[in-house]
Amino acid sequence: MPESHSLILALVSYLEHDAQPTIVLDTDYNILAANAAYRRLFGRDQQAPLGEKCHRVSHHYAVPCDQAGEHCPMRKAWDSKVPERVLHIHHTPRGPEHVDVELRPILDEQGRVVAFVERLTTVTLASAQPQQQGLVGRAPAFKAALASLQRAAPAQIPVLLQGESGTGKELFARAIHMGSPRANGPLVVVDCTGLTESLFESELFGYEKGAFTGANQRKIGLAEAAHGGTLFLDEIGEVPLAMQVKLLRLIESGSFRPVGSLRTVHSDFRLVSATHKPLKQMVAEGTFREDLYYRISGFPIRLPALRERVEDLPLLAQSLLQRMPGKSTSRLSVEAQQHLQLHPFPGNIRELRNILERAHLFADDGLIRPEHLPEDVGPEYARGLSKGRGRNELGELAQALEQFQGSRSELARHLGMSERTLYRRLKELGLS
Repeated sequence: MPESHSLILALVSYLEHDAQPTIVLDTDYNILAANAAYRRLFGRDQQAPLGEKCHRVSHHYAVPCDQAGEHCPMRKAWDSKVPERVLHIHHTPRGPEHVDVELRPILDEQGRVVAFVERLTTVTLASAQPQQQGLVGRAPAFKAALASLQRAAPAQIPVLLQGESGTGKELFARAIHMGSPRANGPLVVVDCTGLTESLFESELFGYEKGAFTGANQRKIGLAEAAHGGTLFLDEIGEVPLAMQVKLLRLIESGSFRPVGSLRTVHSDFRLVSATHKPLKQMVAEGTFREDLYYRISGFPIRLPALRERVEDLPLLAQSLLQRMPGKSTSRLSVEAQQHLQLHPFPGNIRELRNILERAHLFADDGLIRPEHLPEDVGPEYARGLSKGRGRNELGELAQALEQFQGSRSELARHLGMSERTLYRRLKELGLS
């Protein structure tokens, strides 16, 4: 079609001004044109890979992404005829990288899709390779959380991170901060665990000199310290009920009064909260304010447990070993890695880190072997769990059901398993 050909030529000229790698595709995944940024990233001797399939160049797939287990934006854009975005892992000369793929359909005068423009943006908030800091992962469950993070980070919307203890909520909060327009401002962490009402108020709002016994000088509160940056309320489900109304007022107005003061302080911050508690259930039970819940949960992100992303275990282990202090870095033997992959990890990534820190101290030659791991990590322990499922697990679960005073989700946390796993095991054992 002459009209389509002239349109594509005009696009090629326009794309050269784009700093991000961008290509023009036909409806059969063939690369028709590529700008300089794409040629530098994927071209051979900076020559455009014209005529090649996009999925072969960026993924090394012989078939389109949706046939290889990934979401393909082309099929969605073909049906919707509007731009579509998806998070992929591309194989670049720098190694595998998380990439935000935006695909825009090009329509002719009759409204038919004749081509696509694909624009690639490297995601810097997480790595698909081992690294010494930040988020790492490749598993689908991790990519789903990362895709949500990538959407939420540039916005001002309050984010609620939900996940079991040890899943990396503070790392996610830091990534949200670094991906926001407030990245140059402070990230202030408030650990809400174990704080009494008076201590929480003085920590968050600060106090004036002489406000109470021991207040020998004025102290700036954490809410004020977060001005221009991000305030991260970790384990917000632990905030005393009496303090929740004051916290709500702070979030809604950005203003507060330090303890013992009549002056009003204003603070401009972006709010990120995190919890392992079932806040919706707490709202129903009256232990968490409903208005506060809806104020903090503008954009909820669920963080997967380690057992939901077990394929990330080697990547996580290598990254954690690189982050340990000291000049030498240990590595996992194949057998030790196999042992770890059989472990349920109720403590998630925090438990993995503790196991590796201990094993590192025993591995004098730098190679972590099965004997350097705790006794409850390995195939023998896993087989024991499997064999004991009948009588032993039945007895344990029955006893727990009888004695535990709380909800099923709280029981699951008490037993160190997900709520889904608890329901499955109860069903297997014939317990309702």
